[in-house]
Amino acid sequence: MVAPAVPEIVEEDIESAVENRNEALQTLRELGPPDLVHLIKQSVKSGNKQIGVYHHVTGVDASSSASLAAYVNTLTYNPHDKSNKVVSGLYCCYNAFSRLDMRVDVKIPGGVESYCIDERGDKRETTDGLWMETFLCGVLRAYAYADDGSGESIKKIVGVRRFDPITTTDMEHKFLDAAERSFFKGLQLGSEPEVQVPNHVSNHLTTGLINYIHTTGRYTSGINLFEKLRTRDPEVASLLARVLISADEEVQAVKLLHDAISKLPMDYSLLGCQSTFCQKKGRLDWALDCAKRGVTAAPSEFGTWAKLAEVYVGLEQWDLALLTLNSCPMFTYQDKDLPRMPEPQRILLPVLPESMLDEIDDSQDAYDGEQVHPSLRKLHAAGYRGTFLKAYSLLTEITAKIGWDQLLRIRSQVFVMEEEYRSEKQTSMGKKSSSNPNASTTALRGTPSPRPNGDKVNSQINGVTHEQREEDEDEDEKTLHVEEENISPPNNATIANESIEKPEHTITSAEVKSGNDDPSTPVTSQPYTHFHNKRLCERWLDNLFMVLYEDLRIYTIWRTDMARAQQDSSSYHKSAEEWEILGELAERLHHFPEAVEAYQSCLRIRFSPKAMRGVLKMYEEKGRNAEVLQAMIRLIAWQYRWYSEFSPALLRTIRKLIESEGAVKVRSIVQATSLPQPVLDLTHRYVELCATFKSSGSDG
Repeated sequence: MVAPAVPEIVEEDIESAVENRNEALQTLRELGPPDLVHLIKQSVKSGNKQIGVYHHVTGVDASSSASLAAYVNTLTYNPHDKSNKVVSGLYCCYNAFSRLDMRVDVKIPGGVESYCIDERGDKRETTDGLWMETFLCGVLRAYAYADDGSGESIKKIVGVRRFDPITTTDMEHKFLDAAERSFFKGLQLGSEPEVQVPNHVSNHLTTGLINYIHTTGRYTSGINLFEKLRTRDPEVASLLARVLISADEEVQAVKLLHDAISKLPMDYSLLGCQSTFCQKKGRLDWALDCAKRGVTAAPSEFGTWAKLAEVYVGLEQWDLALLTLNSCPMFTYQDKDLPRMPEPQRILLPVLPESMLDEIDDSQDAYDGEQVHPSLRKLHAAGYRGTFLKAYSLLTEITAKIGWDQLLRIRSQVFVMEEEYRSEKQTSMGKKSSSNPNASTTALRGTPSPRPNGDKVNSQINGVTHEQREEDEDEDEKTLHVEEENISPPNNATIANESIEKPEHTITSAEVKSGNDDPSTPVTSQPYTHFHNKRLCERWLDNLFMVLYEDLRIYTIWRTDMARAQQDSSSYHKSAEEWEILGELAERLHHFPEAVEAYQSCLRIRFSPKAMRGVLKMYEEKGRNAEVLQAMIRLIAWQYRWYSEFSPALLRTIRKLIESEGAVKVRSIVQATSLPQPVLDLTHRYVELCATFKSSGSDG
């Protein structure tokens, strides 16, 4: 199969990209950026004129200098640039274990030199051990920087070629052998943003291993690996149990969890795995006990508190769910080690004929001139990542189940509101407050008797303050997103404000400790008898309520406009990007039918990978396999057009289809599609990959 096209980013100054990478080495924190490939080209006509071009790549075999030199040699012929020839190439691949940048310098024609650069810029010699670590890091980066089909990762970095790092069982054996050797150094790589302290079972290495096993369905290989590692560290039992459950070996997994927890009763990874298993089996009472013990074992980890909040949501104990959510330790989101490159002279993004599809290619021109209303641009929840994304998801799940008004009532029952605090402060001036029970253990005991939750205050979440959000709200009230020919803005604003009550601010611990209360604030005469049984709301959670209000307000206006337009039998117009944003909004709020409706409206205007991915989820849930394949063909073609031949999420979807329908039927459905054969071959490659790994159903 032909490789994706080669993007070229032309430098203003030759080797400026390499110099930027050298300077960035000391700032890298985790897995490092994608591999950098830098070429120097010389004019065929004028031998003195040279230019520097580069691109990034993931998934290339980095187990030796020979394999990297072989990749550089594949770039010597470029059908899109016949006026220049490549005279040298430099391949840079980061070793996150040893904090070294491995380099292979290829002279054409000429020799190959391999060396490595440390954080200070000093040259060092390479060893077999360093290449083994580099190979392992390369595979992990290929999965970490892969796109999920929505195009979000592809849009982050321009000009990245993404290859599948493991295409044969021999490569798998090499990968798992390297992972076994370096397993207990994995915590040096860092971890997902939800994990505060990386350990042997929560780091980027274990995340990559689990991702690989779930993507390819190679459960037996994963079980064998973790069985060997468990003899050296019993904590690995939590990883082994997760793979056993995925492999449908639940009885063996339960026995393993029982034995492991008997030996390690305070291992929060084991307790979390057991709680998740009980949740799936509908035994929320057992899941609750495990989740409580998990919080006791690791009170500083976000994941244990989030799991407890999930269980309370399942039990419909909304007050305890909010109290638990308020106790979550929140971490500032740290993005991946993205490359910081100098401003290029120009960017060349060629397209191969094999990936050309009219509906995808035409969509690129449709982006120009699309209008998006400012109120849709200002939806701050779309930018949440890490712990804030998970917390917001829990909050929206509660809202979807009980409604906004009921959520506000429960909020006012468990948190001190601004009005009652000022009233209480004036009526009890000079009196000392009685001591309250420990807030951090309220949710664990199951009694709503909280106290202020310490000093964890974040007055500005993702760069957005209360004041900025209120200014945005006021501006949006004046310019609501409606179609003037159908409905006048004031009517819709009134409807939205009447149906969605704006939440009052709570009192945070920072405000209580500052003592900067305005004495002129009017005081109501209403007594608050349960004041001392309430908790102070964390600032970040108070902000989340305000962001949720804005999401609900825009969503309500949209649905009201839609209903009016249908009632009047008039058309309802939005740009494709607006439909995409509205689909995301509905999905965030757990209104999935409305999200699919918006995504489909977007696709009727132009192709959008994000919208197609959203529709694909609906097809998967309803078991509409023919439609799933039609969406997959287009997503795979779009990925290939943007230089990505590998997406773990899309491969996993194909594998599950093959398990349920069989490879022969899947191939037949794909082949029966009236699309160009080269485009269909891109999907056939995913099917062939499943056959290589002997996935269930791939033999028939």
